[in-house]
Parts: sequence; C-alpha cells; structure tokens
Amino acid sequence: MPLSVVVLADTHVPDRFERLHPMLLSALESHTPDLILHAGDICVPDVLNRLATLAPVVAVRGNRDWAFRGSLPWKRDFILGGVRIALLHGHGSWPAYLLDKWQYLLNGYQLERYRQRVLDLAPEAQVVIFGHTHRPAVEWHQGRLFLNPGSASSGVQPDQSPSFGVLQIDGPAQVRATIHHLPTVPRKGRQWATLSVP
Repeated sequence: MPLSVVVLADTHVPDRFERLHPMLLSALESHTPDLILHAGDICVPDVLNRLATLAPVVAVRGNRDWAFRGSLPWKRDFILGGVRIALLHGHGSWPAYLLDKWQYLLNGYQLERYRQRVLDLAPEAQVVIFGHTHRPAVEWHQGRLFLNPGSASSGVQPDQSPSFGVLQIDGPAQVRATIHHLPTVPRKGRQWATLSVP
C-alpha cells in the first residue's frame, strides 16, 4: 500500500501571519497523510501541534526558527518505503545564506543554485525535500527527486498562491510528487481576511 506524505514549508506563523492559512488543515487532511514533513520556517511549536492532529510530523529548522534552536535539527535523513529521503530547509550555513541573498539580488531566483546546495548537503538521498524559496518545484535531476512544496502561507509574488506537496511512495522505484495550491485568501497585514475556518 503506498505511503501518502504531505510536505510543507514556510508557514511563517506568527512572524508573517498570525495563524495558518484558513484552508490549509482541511486541504492536508483531504490527502489522508500517513506522515507530514515540514521543511522549516515554522516559527512556533503550535504550528507543529496543529499539524500533528492530522498525522505524525517530522520537521527541520529553517532560518526563521529561533524558537526551535536545540530542539529541531537543520537536516534529517531517513528511509520511507525503501526510499532514502533528506529533509532540510535549504538556506545552508549563514555565510551561504548571505551569499545567496547577494546572488538573488544580482541574478534573481535560480532553481539550479538551490538544487546544487541541497545536493551538496544530501548527496546520498534519492528524494531531497527543501523549502526556503517560497517557490514550488518538482524536478527529477540525475536520478533524484527534488521537491520544494513552496510556501504554505504565501508565495513570493502577490499573485502566487500558497502551496504544499504530496509525495506518494510505493517502493523505491515508485515515487511521485505533486504540488497542490491553496486558494488565495485576502489578507490585511498579518491577518487572513476570512477567519471562519480554523
């Protein structure tokens, strides 16, 4: 029976939003996850507690996760359904993060730059899951699957909808990933305009 793994990143509660996207939990639940992976920039433990009501959660620390210093690692390596998986945020070391900011200002977003960085950090992984960029991506490269679920709170551009990923694992040779977009919900500052759904 295939494993259904929901993958998300960059929820940014409460540093950018006071609470999770109002439709996130129901959207995740609709995929009946066996496991939830969070690739960092969680910001507060309550986010992981809310996710844990749906399925077990495995998470790593992102560059905004000061509340998790000492309790979450920067990277996790594990095997699911016979597949070697690496979960990391993707920003690298602080010097690499600062250099990346400079490269981003000069050259804009380049998936290849992040792909190489996470590959250097996880050379043995068959599936590399990362966040940080707020840009969803599913790409097979050199026999490895690279999955960035995008941001579960907001995209880089105002018209870019929040997103998450779903990883289906049915043995080492049967791995699929898809990106799912959440409806764009109006917001005022750090608050969602519609708060009727928890």
